[in-house]
Amino acid sequence: MIAIPHHISPDDYLALDRQNPIRHEYRRGLVYAMAGGSDRHSRIAINLLSLLNVHLDDSACRLYNGDVKVNYKDEFYYYPDAFVTCDPRDRQDRYIKRYPKFIAEVLSSSTEAFDRDLKFSDYQNLDSLEEYVLISPDTQRVECRRRIAADTWETTIYEAGDRITLTSLDLEFPSDRLYRGLD
Repeated sequence: MIAIPHHISPDDYLALDRQNPIRHEYRRGLVYAMAGGSDRHSRIAINLLSLLNVHLDDSACRLYNGDVKVNYKDEFYYYPDAFVTCDPRDRQDRYIKRYPKFIAEVLSSSTEAFDRDLKFSDYQNLDSLEEYVLISPDTQRVECRRRIAADTWETTIYEAGDRITLTSLDLEFPSDRLYRGLD
């Protein structure tokens, strides 16, 4: 990830992001252009969104893809590949959500280190977040990080042939469902 090399305010970032066809993420004054994804990345995201959409059906929870931002104070604005919020406060702003309970990122070589480390560190500030999922596009490997106490997280790794459990959403499915349709 390459940052635009000067510090800007959150308000300036939001103005830039609204008028620009290229999405950008924001972290503590730095703006990062979002790179395009691969066909594998896209297919896995579609498979995950499809599973979640059917499961959530008519619940009070809302599912979003990478077109809607997740925000924490003036610290960051990120575009996760998929996230779910069940908090009614998140219905007030059509573009920014602040209370997700579930966030998933499909990894790429350019973002993997950031997604695993700094982004996860930032997401931990969201008291509403119960589960953070990292999905490998190159091998059947899903890393699920679950909050078990205020500042304590446990990690479960799922691989080919495993059943993935998303406890925050009360959902379980075979890992191969995420990887369907890949060449």
